[in-house]
Amino acid sequence: MVRLRAVVHNEWMNALISWVLTGVVALAAVKSLLSDAVLWGGVALLIVLIAAMPALTTGEWTMMVPWPLLIVAATATISRTLGMYMEVAGYFAVAALALIVVIELDAFTPVKMTQRFAVAFAALLTLAIQGLWTIAQYYSDLWLGTQFLHSQRELQVDIVIVTAIGISMSVVFEWYVEKVEHVESHAHPIDNDF
Repeated sequence: MVRLRAVVHNEWMNALISWVLTGVVALAAVKSLLSDAVLWGGVALLIVLIAAMPALTTGEWTMMVPWPLLIVAATATISRTLGMYMEVAGYFAVAALALIVVIELDAFTPVKMTQRFAVAFAALLTLAIQGLWTIAQYYSDLWLGTQFLHSQRELQVDIVIVTAIGISMSVVFEWYVEKVEHVESHAHPIDNDF
């Protein structure tokens, strides 16, 4: 049996698992779009695009975020697409999307963050994405006749829960980074001489 440390430290294996998980999210997006869940399908496609962005922009298929983070995004996307635990899955999808953005900024761009700042930034980005998601839900209800938003209280509870999940995921991922250094940390140094 392959040990976790060997899988995490193997750049090729990390990329392979990450691409498979990204493909799963893409399939969930297609299913959502075909079943008229356009708003959710759009969120899933956004997750796919952002997860694949480092590889697409560099031309190196191995430039992917750590696969454990994509497991969270894929599980949330599949769960929501299948109609299981839709609220909770939405919270985790939003938090995973924010954390993917923060990790990609830190790992694949000249932007460097301390771990504590990255946790705080991920929490704020989670709030920002949740705000955009709320606006999208409002206009979907208004223009498409959906029933996403039921009350102001429910909306406020959603914001509090997604914030708590975003902070929790960020802290857990900070712990993960401290315990298991990701393959991209030294394999592709950033050229700061632009």
